[in-house]
Amino acid sequence: MGRETRIGAGVAVLAAALTWGSATFAQQQAPAPAQGNAAAPAKPPAAGYTPADARAVLNARLVALKTVLELTPEQEKLWTPVEQAIRDIVKRAIARGERRDDRPPASFLTALDRIASAESARAKDLHLFVEAAKPLVDSLTEAQKRRIPAFLGLTDHPGQPQPSSQIWLFEEEQS
Repeated sequence: MGRETRIGAGVAVLAAALTWGSATFAQQQAPAPAQGNAAAPAKPPAAGYTPADARAVLNARLVALKTVLELTPEQEKLWTPVEQAIRDIVKRAIARGERRDDRPPASFLTALDRIASAESARAKDLHLFVEAAKPLVDSLTEAQKRRIPAFLGLTDHPGQPQPSSQIWLFEEEQS
């Protein structure tokens, strides 16, 4: 495997790690879908979920991710930009969620426009995350990269897309 492929795979693994929170939280908050039905959409956080709760969850996720990686002192120096990027992205997701128009769309075109706007904003944030994470991921060992999916219980489904709205960076946008 070439160096570029390993770096790209490492960034993908680290980005995939960010999907863990919303799936876990949704499983805890939402009942399991009935047999034979498609997966239930993520439910908003429980009543009484406060901004302080959201901060605590974000802090816990960052600590968990950093703990799983077992960063060396040299890698620690590369963590700060990644953490800051994540915090900035979550802050923007919260702001988008607060501005979101919850009225039913007037037409399917309005619905498509809302989807396009949300995906565009999330895509921009994901690109910012990838850029911030590249130096750290480049420094990770193969063992560190392997720990992330095992810790998160991720499965590999080649060729299947990962909707950006399922990444925990953006869950506050959905609530």
